[in-house]
Amino acid sequence: MITAPTGIAFQPLVIPTSMDAPEATAFAEMVRVRNIVYRQISGRSDNDITADELLPFYQPDEYELRFLWTVVKDDAVVGRIGVDVPLEGDSKALYWLIELQREVWGQGIGSAAYEFVEQVAREHGRTVLESWAKHPEAPGPRLDPPTGFGSVPLDHAARFYRAHGYSLEQVERFSELDLSTSADTVDRLLSEATEAAHGYRVVDWFAPTPPEWADGYAQMKARMSTDAPLAGLEMPEETWDAARIAKHDEQYTSSQRLIHVTAAQHIETGQLCAFNELVIGKDRTGVTHQEDTLVLKEHRGYRLGLLVKCAGLVAWRDIAPDSPRVITYNAEENRPMLSINEAIGFVPVSYEGGWKKVLDD
Repeated sequence: MITAPTGIAFQPLVIPTSMDAPEATAFAEMVRVRNIVYRQISGRSDNDITADELLPFYQPDEYELRFLWTVVKDDAVVGRIGVDVPLEGDSKALYWLIELQREVWGQGIGSAAYEFVEQVAREHGRTVLESWAKHPEAPGPRLDPPTGFGSVPLDHAARFYRAHGYSLEQVERFSELDLSTSADTVDRLLSEATEAAHGYRVVDWFAPTPPEWADGYAQMKARMSTDAPLAGLEMPEETWDAARIAKHDEQYTSSQRLIHVTAAQHIETGQLCAFNELVIGKDRTGVTHQEDTLVLKEHRGYRLGLLVKCAGLVAWRDIAPDSPRVITYNAEENRPMLSINEAIGFVPVSYEGGWKKVLDD
């Protein structure tokens, strides 16, 4: 039995099947508070999303179990608890978040909420617990991950993780690109990358993925779980096929979020070997999110990362001409990808920490 602090309730959240369902009101309130928390931490609205846009990404599937609670104080939602349990392979990993409005910090709510995390972990035989947190820049002591790349301030979130036995394993850089000033640089770099990428050509599409690209896209999405830098974090090796791509695409199309995929194809074999995703919400004047980017290891050295990023950005001028900027996240030790971003004009904004704890069996 998990006991909440006096005046606090942890309420399980039922995910509605649609925004017309009776449970949708509670889901919408959770999303409203989520947006408030992210704005309070970062001072920006880049991660705002509407409830109807987020809902498709919370629908159940065969790849993970998802648990959600809202944190309620005096009949008002002030935060949320989320726990995701991946179901692929023999993974022992579990991912979680606890997000609280700033005005209820320091009242023991987070520590009480954390009991749900370890309870779910033990119920599902998970021993590797991982979580990500934003760490806005602040003066004072800092923490370095074992990778030796990047650091985060010893802030409220860092102290919470350390108090509960977590270690900082990886630092990610949050960067942004001003779309109003980057065109000339992008055009020049695209020309250079096209010349270097002999034997390759650019292909692109919107969700839903055309059948001729589904298998190749699936293979690249699977490699994201094995080829991207993970530092000391653990991620199950994911299995992707055309059916999973279709489900992935439906999350975007049903939420009216637009995803554009730019890929490099090896002309001789026809293999897709690099890709970049640009995403924007149903408000096409909002911020653009650069999501997954990967060059398969066996095709590196031909500037394919630069090629797909720049080709995507050029196409984006017609797709979302009123979007002001692109934001993205990269591991600090991923120097090749950071170098590409820096050349294009991305600048650092803040950093996130990847935290890990291993439970006793």
